[in-house]
Amino acid sequence: MKKQLLSVLTLSAILSLAVSCDRFLDKIPDNRTEIDTAEKMQNLLVSAYPATDYMLLCEFMSDNVDDYGPNNPYTDRFIDQVVYWDDVTESDNEGPENLWGNSYAAIAAANEVLAGLENIGGASTRTLEQIRAEALLCRAYSHFVLVNVFCKAYNPETSSTDLGIPYIEVPETTLDTDAGRETVAQVYDKIDRDIQEALPLQGDSYYSIPKFHFNQKAAYAFAARFYLYWQKWDKALLYADRCLGTAPETLLRDWAEMKEMTQTYAPIVQHFIQSSLNCNLLLMTAYSKMGLAFGPYFAYSRYAHGNYLATTEDGMATQIWGNASFYQGMKVYRATNLDKTVFWKLPYLFEYTDAVAGIGYYRTVYPAFWADETLLVRAEARAMLDDFDGCCADLTLWMQNIVDTDLVLRPMAVRNFFNTSYWSWDAPTLKKHLHPTFDIGTENSQKEALIQCVLLFRRIETLGQGLRWFDIKRYGIDLERRVMNAKGEPDHVARSLNHDDERTAVQIPLKVRAAGLKPNPR
Repeated sequence: MKKQLLSVLTLSAILSLAVSCDRFLDKIPDNRTEIDTAEKMQNLLVSAYPATDYMLLCEFMSDNVDDYGPNNPYTDRFIDQVVYWDDVTESDNEGPENLWGNSYAAIAAANEVLAGLENIGGASTRTLEQIRAEALLCRAYSHFVLVNVFCKAYNPETSSTDLGIPYIEVPETTLDTDAGRETVAQVYDKIDRDIQEALPLQGDSYYSIPKFHFNQKAAYAFAARFYLYWQKWDKALLYADRCLGTAPETLLRDWAEMKEMTQTYAPIVQHFIQSSLNCNLLLMTAYSKMGLAFGPYFAYSRYAHGNYLATTEDGMATQIWGNASFYQGMKVYRATNLDKTVFWKLPYLFEYTDAVAGIGYYRTVYPAFWADETLLVRAEARAMLDDFDGCCADLTLWMQNIVDTDLVLRPMAVRNFFNTSYWSWDAPTLKKHLHPTFDIGTENSQKEALIQCVLLFRRIETLGQGLRWFDIKRYGIDLERRVMNAKGEPDHVARSLNHDDERTAVQIPLKVRAAGLKPNPR
């Protein structure tokens, strides 16, 4: 059974890896291919970044979409299952099975490089040190995504027993490796170990296009997000500081510049993902329909971030900055079977596998790490460390960069603004009840108000990019899936997801369950 299980892990990883590596190596990196030069290792590391992202899966599970009803035909069984937190049985390029398989394919590539380094006597040159650092960071990152999607959020009281994922540390050509599920705590410990080993070795000198690799700022941004999720607030602050430096305002997205651009979809989203922008720290490519789902298209429009949601809960709601407006305003699309209010972010790309037949894959390019999000990581860490003035300074910097305002936020002003009622499905507000496993003070306290503000700003900043789901899990936010009426307003709640529901951990794929890997409880 153990060999059968690892065979499934190996097969899904190596088959996915083979497709990617053919472009760079022309061979599958197994025992027939000797990874014995820096050039081969660099080429293979291109495949150590997952070809499937979490964005669509996590975004549509979150509270960033409403259900526009069964009369809207733009849906399918896969997205129906995702939106209503069912165990996914339908196949899709962005489903749990592909996320699992392509993440382990990326891990397999990283492990091949690490094994190759050992075979040539270790990282004996500066270039080889940087290769080792990139491989370790890639391995840590894919495990980080997997543990946050397929497992419960980190909880210091239960993570020593909560089911984690297999942490694969050797090339997957050896079938006698124990690939059982570790605990969430064990997975976090190993991610921490890989990050800590990588950071002193990391450097940018050997990258031809640093923004598509774990360059130094991206590595620090990853570390900051990881330690934030691990509730190591001091370390999250440390690495956010190292990423942002002494002039974080120079790293933020220039929303004011985007306001002056031609306001059509293609130029805006192409600009958004430019590697030349200081804000984009690490860009990844993926099989993804997010450019369609959160763009001016009908894709999956039964479930959408609509105008009612935007005007009552996030981007277009009455905010702490009053009547000031976003530099790059939200785009509103309202027609029959289409109600979307979104920021333009991700491009819709299509890769033809057969141009004559017109078939291929939806793809996008997206910032996996970017400076504006890292600034909000630092704001959250500062709030948790009771540095309320420092938190407000970061919130002010984020706000003044994306909104045309000179307002400076102060702790008491934030508390007064969030001294309002809590969200309900038919009377939504900007704040929801939080049930974290760590102390944020009592409801309506100064600390809780700052956290509410951080979460609101993070919700706006990360809209359409999937990270809201992880904030929901970290802060124990209950969800109610609303069905909207013909006017685009709430009609009823179709289903609820309590913050401690087992379904917050996505079920692991059927194939690995069938091979013997223990499923998530239901």
